[in-house]
Order: sequence, then C-alpha cells, then structure tokens
Amino acid sequence: MNKSKNKIMPSKQFLKVPKYISGEHAIEGQASITKLSANENLNGPSEKIKNIYNSLQDSLFEYPESDHLSLRQAISDVYNIDKEKIFCGAGSDEIIQLLCRCYSQVGDEVIYTEHGFLMYKISAIAAGAKPVKADENNRVASVDNILARVSKTTRIVFLANPNNPTGTMIGLDEIKRLRKKLCPNILLVLDGAYAEYIENYDGGLKLADEFHNIFITRTFSKIYGLGGLRVGWGYGSQDIVNVLNTVRSPFNISSVGLKLAEISILDKKFVEKQRRLNRENRDSLRKKLLALGLEVDLSYANFLLLRFSERQQLLKADNFLKKNGLIARRVESYGLPNALRLTIATGEICNRVHSLLKELLGK
Repeated sequence: MNKSKNKIMPSKQFLKVPKYISGEHAIEGQASITKLSANENLNGPSEKIKNIYNSLQDSLFEYPESDHLSLRQAISDVYNIDKEKIFCGAGSDEIIQLLCRCYSQVGDEVIYTEHGFLMYKISAIAAGAKPVKADENNRVASVDNILARVSKTTRIVFLANPNNPTGTMIGLDEIKRLRKKLCPNILLVLDGAYAEYIENYDGGLKLADEFHNIFITRTFSKIYGLGGLRVGWGYGSQDIVNVLNTVRSPFNISSVGLKLAEISILDKKFVEKQRRLNRENRDSLRKKLLALGLEVDLSYANFLLLRFSERQQLLKADNFLKKNGLIARRVESYGLPNALRLTIATGEICNRVHSLLKELLGK
C-alpha cells in the first residue's frame, strides 16, 4: 500500500522551497548582547514615533485602512510620485513574494544576482518558477552577466541596489541599459531596501515612471527603524499595482504599522540624521578594518561585508565577537563562506568592533 496516498501533500514546488534562515539573535549563556546581524537601525525610530506609540492603543480594536490611502498619500508627498501607483505590503518581503506569484509560474525563469537577497530565489521556487543565478563581478552586479542569463522563459529579473549582503551597487545608467536590453515582457524589480542611505538617490522611482515594466520595492524596516512592524511599499505601473491589490490580503498591514510608517516618512530631518550618522560610522569603521588587513568592499548601505583570507580565520572572528557579546551575520548561504556581515551601529559600538578585531588579529 502506498502510504503517501494517505498523506496530505502540498503542491510539488513547495517541497523544493529552502527555508529562509535569519541572522542569530541570541547567544547561549549571555544576557547582554548587541545584535549586528539583521541590518536594523540600532538607533531605533524617531522621537515622534515614540511619542505617539502609546496613544494608538485605544484604536487597536479597529481594522486598518484596506486601501492604505493615508500612507500612500504621505509617500506621494515626500517623493512627488503618483499615489495611485504605490502599493503597500507587509514588508518588502511580501511584495517580492506577490510579484513572483503574479508574474511567474511553472516553466518560467526568475533571474537574481550571485549574492542577491535570498528571498528572490525562495519566492521564485514557491511560485513554481526556476531561479537562475547571474554571476557578479567582484561582488558587484553585472548587467552583461544578467543579460547573458536571459532566455525565452525569463519573466522577472531581481536586482537589489544597493545589494544585501555585499553593500555594493551599480549606477542608474547601467540599470537603464539593462531595462532597454530586456524584452518588454520581462519585469525588472529594483529592490531599494537601503536606498534611503544614499543622498540624492531615488532608487529608480523616475525610471519606474519612464518604463512600465520596472517595479520598485522599499521598506520601513531599515533607516526608519520599524523592522518589528513589517511595513513596505512598492511603485510601478498602474497595471502591476492593480494586480497586486487583487491578490494581497485585504488587511495586510496593521493600523499601528500604517500610522507609524506615515509619521516616519514625513520626518525628513530624522532620515537625514540617520543617513549622516550611518555614513560617518560606516566609513570610519571600514577605514580602520582595512588598516587591519581585512578585505572590506565599499558599502552604500548600513552594513559592511568583512572578507577573511580563510575559513578558519572567519570562524575565529565570529566566535570571538560572540564571546564578547556581539552577533555578526555569517553569509555562507549567500555564496560567501569566508565573510561576515556587520550592521553599522553607534560610534561606540563600531569602535568596540574595531578594538576586538584588532586584538584578535594581533594588530
């Protein structure tokens, strides 16, 4: 008797989906830790958020806005874009999943770059599509390598800019070249989770107005310090937004998340301050780490990727940091077995990271 006939089985593609493993958040036996493994804004949200948070408890019984109108209007005002072409999701993760679900299927291919965000591959497989990896050049996305992987069945190309976990990026001219070389029926998704960390950079929003087949994803989990609320947004053609709105859950974002995201995006001074602090601490720490002999690429995000000469050195560094209460992110799953990703924190914490690695390396 075939026992599998008596089991409830998921659709075949879900049997192939790898599980996403997030960065560590605790160290056994240590109560006091600093988590540098999730690219969170360790400064937390703005004071405006903290001041209003408690006042929202009286409205928790109410369902949130299903059309996300207030948040979309705030985003529209800040970026001077069409609010009708803005889509709001439960973090950019949900938007990535929905794009794969709506614009790829069994037999299709979805392209992502060599060290790109793991959710591209996972979401493609969950939709029944085949994820296709395009090699990077020294951890930087290559338009030519992406184009070389395009086939008749390619439906989506994902490009994080800046990329996680490398922190590297390419210019908008290169993205425009990529878009023009791709067939019109291929959707180009630009993931701008870290776009706010770059001054005078719109993450491709103007390109999304110029090309109907570009879609932008953004998040409130990084510079705005709202990772625990799970709020993201996207921007693209009306046709794409209409499709996403038909398949998302009607109340996919909490009322608290919507309200606090709205307040956050309107607080331009907070964003400017966080951008400046991140740049100063990141560039200072990178300079010091390079002096220790570590290989550290130029990063445009709120983290650094530390590359070690050999695996044993990486493991010693990771364990030594943990012993001293600091959790970094090992990135073997991204094809970088000898690298550690470190979130940029306060100047004090960055100095501590440098001192510990200096001690470990005997410098």
